[in-house]
Amino acid sequence: MVDLDANMSTMKKDLLSTAMKRTSEWIFSQEIPSDVTVHAGGTSFTLHKFPLVSKCGYIRKLVSESSEADVATIEIPEIPGGAEAFELAAKFCYGINFEINTENIAMLRCAAEYLEMTEEYAVSNLVGRTEAYINEVALKNLGGAVSVLHSSESILAVAEKVKLVSRCIDTIAFIACKDSQCRRPDGEPVVDWWAEDLTVLRVDLFQRALIAMMARGFKQYALAPILMLYAQKSLRGLDVFGKGRKKIEAREEHEKRVVLETIVSLLPREKNAMSVSFLSMLLRAALFLETTVACRLDLEKRMSLQLGQAVLDDLLIPSYSFTGDTLFDVDTVQRIVMNFLDTEMELNRMGYTNTNAADEEYISPSPSDVERVTKLMENFLSEIASDRNLSVSKFASLAEVIPEQSRVTEDGMYRAIDIYLKAHPALSDMERKKVCSVMDCQKLSREACAHAAQNDRLPVQTVVQVLYYEQQRLRDVMDSSLNNSPPLSTKLSPVVDPHPVPDEVSTLRRENHDLKFELVKMKMRLKEIEGKSEKSSGATKPPLAPRKSFMSTVSKKLGKIIRADGLTSQGSKGRTKPAKDRRHSIS
Repeated sequence: MVDLDANMSTMKKDLLSTAMKRTSEWIFSQEIPSDVTVHAGGTSFTLHKFPLVSKCGYIRKLVSESSEADVATIEIPEIPGGAEAFELAAKFCYGINFEINTENIAMLRCAAEYLEMTEEYAVSNLVGRTEAYINEVALKNLGGAVSVLHSSESILAVAEKVKLVSRCIDTIAFIACKDSQCRRPDGEPVVDWWAEDLTVLRVDLFQRALIAMMARGFKQYALAPILMLYAQKSLRGLDVFGKGRKKIEAREEHEKRVVLETIVSLLPREKNAMSVSFLSMLLRAALFLETTVACRLDLEKRMSLQLGQAVLDDLLIPSYSFTGDTLFDVDTVQRIVMNFLDTEMELNRMGYTNTNAADEEYISPSPSDVERVTKLMENFLSEIASDRNLSVSKFASLAEVIPEQSRVTEDGMYRAIDIYLKAHPALSDMERKKVCSVMDCQKLSREACAHAAQNDRLPVQTVVQVLYYEQQRLRDVMDSSLNNSPPLSTKLSPVVDPHPVPDEVSTLRRENHDLKFELVKMKMRLKEIEGKSEKSSGATKPPLAPRKSFMSTVSKKLGKIIRADGLTSQGSKGRTKPAKDRRHSIS
């Protein structure tokens, strides 16, 4: 009996639907004048009540509940999809054919929900028709799901109510995970064919889609190519590589800031999942858009973990303070380097098993990474040294961060110091001493020593140290050469010496002679300075006993060492003309 009643009810609805369809066709064929005006989405539609009331529960209620006997105007200001969606719904009420596709299905489904076009009022009403299309066509592939989700962004509230958003996201996650497991069983991150499709989504829906993918088992490190594509498309147009005033509207700046902070929150935690250059680009954008401090510190920490893979361009981050500060952001780079060193120290501390108190102070960082970072920072110092706004304290503090034990030679540091002194000629003696104090003169190569000995920009004390250590090194080399030479009786015998003195001795003699000549010039310069000071002191003061200067003392000691080695002539009369100046300029 129940089935019979249900069948009768269905038959009545079918007959009613057929009758309404014929009535609508008759209205058009007879050109019956309209009797109602509908204002929807800012547009006015002149229509007929009967086709609308027969399928739209919302309009039927408005007409039936109206106090007016003959309603002539209906207001529907907040219909999802606006005038375009209402026009399609009205065509459906009149029985006019139109195309349903993935571009308009979202607004059509939401408009049908808003107008209450359900099976309660007509068989095969718009809600049922749109649901059938969504389930049987739109959500059968990832591209269709993305298209429907993208078109739902402007009507998100109603789309969430009808569960259209969640169904689209579930479809995207399911197809993406299935495709990744079939095509990439080893889990190697590559750019999937569907990654480009996801870049059209708004950032909040993009984030929800990725979270749903990870919930279904998608590996987080495999998100890296997708995030890179999305960032490159969403942050396009930012002048993050140059220093200049922002040419961006406040609303657009806010949108891009939200996008960037969301991308950073989704970055994989695995090391080497993202390239250093990409992280550097994100950090530039974060500084330009003035994101939260947590976002910037997160990017700095990520860069520090992969600093050994960075190149100089990755650290040349422009300063966006616009207050006449340095050209590049030195403070940010310094924090990155300190994070790198802290991480290396922590890793070595965790992996160290010896409990000896003397050995616990020794830290053995990763040689390859630390050496690369040291070389990188020396190049960075040389690059920023020519900036006239770079203060002595900033230069010195950044140089002191570079691990001294990993610097095999100080040539890179000397080059940076020389460029800095050349770009800042007005520095005082104390400031020049502070700049040079970050360099260990004992580790300079011969070429750098020869250049430093003739460098007028260096403080006198630094030049004296360079000459002293170079003489000491030459003496050590000569002592080792002479100790390895055969005894005198072997030299006088006609037998050929199987271990002759290396040819380096002659070269060392020339180097020694050049350094002696430079030392003499330094002594002359000091005598001139002392003479000027004595003249300025006045003739009334009694003459003081001559004092031995530090330079003369060092000179005499060095002279004794040289004569003791037997590498120079015995008197000044036999002194030959100094060899050609071997200056190797690196200025």
